[in-house]
Amino acid sequence: MNAATLLEARNVNKRFGGLEALTDVALTIARGEIYGLIGPNGAGKTTFFNVLTGFCPADAGDFVFDNSPLNIRAPHAVAAAGIARTFQNIRLFGNMTALENVMVGRHVRTHSGVVGAVLRTRAVRAEERAIHTRARDLLDYVGVGARQHDLANSLPYGDQRRLEIARALATEPKLLALDEPAAGMNATETATLRQLLERIRADGTTILLIEHDVKLVMGLCDRVAVLDYGRKIAEGAPAAVQRDAAVIEAYLGGALA
Repeated sequence: MNAATLLEARNVNKRFGGLEALTDVALTIARGEIYGLIGPNGAGKTTFFNVLTGFCPADAGDFVFDNSPLNIRAPHAVAAAGIARTFQNIRLFGNMTALENVMVGRHVRTHSGVVGAVLRTRAVRAEERAIHTRARDLLDYVGVGARQHDLANSLPYGDQRRLEIARALATEPKLLALDEPAAGMNATETATLRQLLERIRADGTTILLIEHDVKLVMGLCDRVAVLDYGRKIAEGAPAAVQRDAAVIEAYLGGALA
């Protein structure tokens, strides 16, 4: 693994009973790139995310992240190591405000313990102010600042998606893993999302993107890998992947044709 590589997946396997969800999946993601992971429904994309981020263990294979083995299993520890994710189905705290949702995301970067919280020390109060300020800044960054005091479940769909990204960014990730962030968005919302992702990358965060909007993936990503029945069948620049015969067959000549 060289210094330019942020994440390396080495022959990752995952089986659920008789289903081989991932078979010897290997890929590398360079620092500063937007890397797309695509494939038909059931190809193993979300399973790969779940294994990477500690939501389920791999049966074989491993990951190297930021030049160190990623041997931790708990999701919160993976987040602390520098990998944040969103989900296919929005998982916000609906009865908390947008601001409170982002503040929750800062927990892996806080230092105050129980004693400090009870005693309300000067350091604890200063840290709380810093968390509050950073959360407001992130809401402005993703374009939801005007709704910071609204309950998350009252926000329009596109704002909820961007709020999830803000909460993930609150963990200060080196790698931001997004699972279908454009799902359910209209064309205007998707265009706004693309601008946001380009800005996040420009500001130094590497992005791993699962997405069914092939036009978005091919126009945004530096490199793309394709999974089919748990196996990687192609990887490379978007234009080359679009012309790959195995990829066209996997999609039945549909969106990639």
